[in-house]
Amino acid sequence: MSERLAVVLFNLGGPDRPEAVQPFLFNLFNDPAIINLPQPLRWAVAKLISTRRAPVAQKIYEELGGGSPLLANTEAQASTLQETIAANGNGAVELRCFIAMRYWHPLTEQTVAEVQAWNPDRILLLPLYPQYSTTTTESSIRAWRRGAARAGLSVPTATVCCYPVLDGFVTASAGLLRQTLRSMEDGARPRVLFSAHGLPQKVIDRGDPYQYQVERTAAAIVAALPEEDFDWTVCYQSRVGPLAWIKPYTEDEIRRAGDDGVPLIVMPIAFVSEHSETLVELDIEYRALAEDAGVPGYKRVPTVSNDPIFIGGLAKLVDEMAQPADNFSAAGGARICPADRQCCGYTQLDGRGGG
Repeated sequence: MSERLAVVLFNLGGPDRPEAVQPFLFNLFNDPAIINLPQPLRWAVAKLISTRRAPVAQKIYEELGGGSPLLANTEAQASTLQETIAANGNGAVELRCFIAMRYWHPLTEQTVAEVQAWNPDRILLLPLYPQYSTTTTESSIRAWRRGAARAGLSVPTATVCCYPVLDGFVTASAGLLRQTLRSMEDGARPRVLFSAHGLPQKVIDRGDPYQYQVERTAAAIVAALPEEDFDWTVCYQSRVGPLAWIKPYTEDEIRRAGDDGVPLIVMPIAFVSEHSETLVELDIEYRALAEDAGVPGYKRVPTVSNDPIFIGGLAKLVDEMAQPADNFSAAGGARICPADRQCCGYTQLDGRGGG
């Protein structure tokens, strides 16, 4: 009799219709990993911010037909991953992929119930965040653990905390960047902006490893393209509010490219599927900024999405989880973060292996 393995893919989630924008934003800002205030103060702040930001966010999602494509993209990734693992021919394991979104449907509690009804022998938690952060991976995993505890789901569970330099992720990313580099018109040497979602500087100062891991991803992609000639830097997008965020800011790097008169290739490095930050912020808003800044050329590299090399890398990672453990990174179960990154998955998720 084959063993049943449930693989749970985690992502942020996104509103599926205009009227879902405000409650989606409320769920986001009511997360203590995002706004670290006690209740009921956090509830009140989340209510205020989500109400004020909803009209602006609705206009953004209007560009996408009224809702986020993130769920559909994640469903495609889950389906392909399940098919890829099945094609690898491990008859000893019956595997099914599930999706748990942090801030909109299917929410964690719903997915816990679906997994429990399927009655697996083991569970593997696989965030679709290659780089670990307390604001993304840790928040999602802790939400799962709370939901599983409430439901009485006590199946042996392993967690993949991070995979910033996973071969499949790096190789797929490098291949997409290579295609874009070779599509550039002859002329000035291009500059590649590896753009990642930003975080408040205070989060990094507390020991969050996200920035360190993003920089490792960028360096690995560059190392995979020794035959290509380009300038590059890592930068951070999507900042909001008055706090200082990690630098350099993508907007500032776009303006600098205009001053330098160099064409740009912008590559989302922390997103593995298309959504508002790529399709609107990068493709529309930052492209307009580049034109205003006098950047002589602007191209955007697609996310790895359903790239077979990327999905194959995830499938291999799932296969490597066959041995029971609590927590893994894509580094052979070894810690990859430096000692000053106290909030890495190795320590925060309590287990063997980790970030």
